[in-house]
Amino acid sequence: MTIPMPLAAGADAREFPLIAQLFSKHGFAEVTAEGFAAWTEASGRALLVFIEDPGRQKETLDLAVIAPELVHTFPGRFRVGVLLPEAARALSVRYGFRRWPALVMLADGKYVGAIDGLRNWDEYLSEMARLIDAAPTRPPTLGIPVKGDGEGAGSCHA
Repeated sequence: MTIPMPLAAGADAREFPLIAQLFSKHGFAEVTAEGFAAWTEASGRALLVFIEDPGRQKETLDLAVIAPELVHTFPGRFRVGVLLPEAARALSVRYGFRRWPALVMLADGKYVGAIDGLRNWDEYLSEMARLIDAAPTRPPTLGIPVKGDGEGAGSCHA
């Protein structure tokens, strides 16, 4: 049996069966840029799934399999929201992860940590166990290093 898949870059991510199942089979919420604040500020732990265009970044489809398995492994520990490519690109800068796709854990709307790129299953298990119990922290930024010569170089204050 062959399942037709839109493999062209730029296709609506929901047309990929594995992405569609995140919503239809697993009941994950679609988090839009407009609804982001309301969804993330709810109390409790939340896992955000940042996906990229599966036609450009095939690893996105791997994460569409991994995320439901993490929910199954850690039942009732967090709710899950999926950011489709447009919203994911717009909001990813808040969390400073460097590789796509990525998972971001929040606690009561505050950043706890991220797992970016693809990992071995054992790494997902250990990182998720740590994130579920970790306290919120300041998200990393994708900053520009300050360099210079002399006294006060690299400092914001002279």
